[in-house]
Amino acid sequence: MAGALPAALARQGVGVTSLVPGYRPVLDALRGGEVVADYPALMGGPAVVRRGSAAGLGMFVLDAPHLYLREGNPYLGPDGRDWPDNPVRFAALSRVAADIAQGRIAAWRPDIVQTHDWQSALTAAYLHFDRPERRPPVVMTIHNLAFQGIFPAYLLETLGLPAAAYAMDGLEYHGSIGFLKAGLVYADHVTTVSPTYAREILTPEGGMGLDGVLATRAGQVSGILNGIDTRVWDPSTDTLIAAPYTAKKPGARAVNKLALQAAFGLPQAPEPFLLGSVGRLTEQKGLDLLIEALPTLLEMGGQFVLLGSGDAPFEDACRAMATAYPDRLACRIGYDESIAHLIQAGSDALVVPSRFEPCGLTQLCALRYGAVPIVARVGGLADTVIDANPAALAARAATGLQFTAGSSAALIDALHRAGELYSDQRLWAAVRRNGLLSDVSWEQAASQYAALFRNLVRKQASA
Repeated sequence: MAGALPAALARQGVGVTSLVPGYRPVLDALRGGEVVADYPALMGGPAVVRRGSAAGLGMFVLDAPHLYLREGNPYLGPDGRDWPDNPVRFAALSRVAADIAQGRIAAWRPDIVQTHDWQSALTAAYLHFDRPERRPPVVMTIHNLAFQGIFPAYLLETLGLPAAAYAMDGLEYHGSIGFLKAGLVYADHVTTVSPTYAREILTPEGGMGLDGVLATRAGQVSGILNGIDTRVWDPSTDTLIAAPYTAKKPGARAVNKLALQAAFGLPQAPEPFLLGSVGRLTEQKGLDLLIEALPTLLEMGGQFVLLGSGDAPFEDACRAMATAYPDRLACRIGYDESIAHLIQAGSDALVVPSRFEPCGLTQLCALRYGAVPIVARVGGLADTVIDANPAALAARAATGLQFTAGSSAALIDALHRAGELYSDQRLWAAVRRNGLLSDVSWEQAASQYAALFRNLVRKQASA
């Protein structure tokens, strides 16, 4: 989102300047990099704010070596554990965002601020307690409510927030403090990444303990579907697949299917129904359901390929099944971008059995590449895939198959339905074509965000 959405917003007449942590790859890619603010002591060390651009987009970078220049990934150390100073690392980012929002940096003040997940959610809290004479509206965007940034309450003073912030209608959360909760409480509007997920998080089942807080904001919660970068995901120009193709001329998908079978060491043949999966191997992603359902596919004569990593028991189960069905099933534990593209280009269908899914990206890539998505009826999966029921087939609108989330029996039934549909190649081609013609770009999302931003700015101006 942080990369493709700003470009799409620019086409809507909305200029975007992003604030990002100064990780080494970010600093290496930054053009310009003029120092526009100096913090002698920011959350434990000196820092500067640089202003420049990367990939044609305006950018502030918080260059704080004590917080961001280290081995590991942005959130985890080399040992796979959360960095113990994550609360101050991301509080620093929010503190600087709040300063920018108040015009304290670079003599520039944005019209609106959009924060993403718990890592920048404290921005709204800092703005609330700074009590500036004027501040821009804040939009808090939730990508996954499961990640809430919950930390010990004693950190409140370290974070530079007053004792008054530790309240039920503030950061307090069961004796701790919640960064994401702060964003939900103090932002002017809350968005999430699909309309269905926006409804789900208002329920006890989907609210992850924050449904009560969200219920108080129900009138200011909306869902805007994510898109994908259609320049990166374009089967007509993709150099990572075996042969390019288009929605009008998809014949080269057959070449990619054979290449995919070869890449995974499966017998090469055009006939078998080839199902693919790309993603994390976790219970949330429904891997236990998939493992239970796969024998049905294999008994139908189908093939299955998987790319992903995650919980060790699921990785082991995938390896065991590959050993048990060497001519039907193959897996690669880990991630390989070229293989991910080839799975989308060569699979007949892509399965996404998530128990919950705020938006999901793999099914959008599948639509773009003509791998018919078979998805659980949750979150953004429900919003982006039109089930191939009789009415949708008759209306020539179907783009995939849906099934009840959390049920292996429902997934098995969906695989049977997919097999029957695949046996009628005329119908299958029609469903695949509908997917290929779907608009999965960021343009619709950008239009909705632009309208929301302008509405909030107008409301503030008239208040």
